[in-house]
Amino acid sequence: MNQTSILLESGTNELEIIEMFLLEPGAGGEPEPQYFGVNVAKVLEIIEAPAQLEPSPSATHKSFLGVIPLRDMVLPVVDLSIWLDVPRVPTRHETVIVTEFNGVKSGFLVSGVTMIHRVGWADVEPPSRMLANLPGNCITGTVRLGDHFALLLDLERALVELGAVNVELPDHAVEKDPVRPLNIMLVDDSTSVRFLLKRNFETAGFEVQALGNGEEAWNQLLELKAEAARQKKSITAMLDAVISDVEMPRMDGYTLTRNIKADAELSRLPVVLFSSLISPSQLHKGQSVGADVQVTKPEFGGLTVQVRKLIETRRAANSKR
Repeated sequence: MNQTSILLESGTNELEIIEMFLLEPGAGGEPEPQYFGVNVAKVLEIIEAPAQLEPSPSATHKSFLGVIPLRDMVLPVVDLSIWLDVPRVPTRHETVIVTEFNGVKSGFLVSGVTMIHRVGWADVEPPSRMLANLPGNCITGTVRLGDHFALLLDLERALVELGAVNVELPDHAVEKDPVRPLNIMLVDDSTSVRFLLKRNFETAGFEVQALGNGEEAWNQLLELKAEAARQKKSITAMLDAVISDVEMPRMDGYTLTRNIKADAELSRLPVVLFSSLISPSQLHKGQSVGADVQVTKPEFGGLTVQVRKLIETRRAANSKR
């Protein structure tokens, strides 16, 4: 798979997803596919699953199937059906999707893969409020692909649950601002990531407004801008920074950042992009839309320190003007 040819440029509010499926027991006795999707930028390759992949009684999580050799690495494999709590009908020639995000390479066992689809984030519907608030929710959106729907997966949650990502705050991150609390807008479609980040920022002394996608954030920013104008204040007197994921329904983080930086007043706000997709080869995308800082999602704990430093540097520069 040549990812270079299919990765999208920033600001188009589009993504390309690999569609996969799990075969569930059907009402008539025939297996029926349940379709899922993951951003193609997270997928390294697709391989045939080796025989006799089974969960180990001593595994740290029931979905963990152990490791398999793959050229120069040892690849941990997760049974996606067990992690999603979806019954799967075993078949021959099942598939392992090899992913890399959050700085971690992992394999996910599925029944099979269909094709790559290009879709607009505006066509991706966020999960219902009831589903989004469920403790075990791992769906970030739904999208129609031809005659059926696919569920977009929160694979970051899998890595957190499997202990592959450190989400704890460093000791020096807990610090209160002596003048006023630092006020941020946090935008992430993953319920689990949003909860963890909100907890970390509030523990570190920030006031946090958490939203689920870029469209919600943009509308809220426009309202905040109007309120600042009514009070004859600068937008920075009401908000210190925006921290945004990249992959989100309705409007992605690149488009949100581009909109902010194109607005004369809102462009005063620092924007931090925080995503599992950020890597040295992808930094140009955030730079092209004006992001002030880009951080990859393994840096859960250190993110609060970076955001505080950015805000304090910006405040100091403004005070000298």
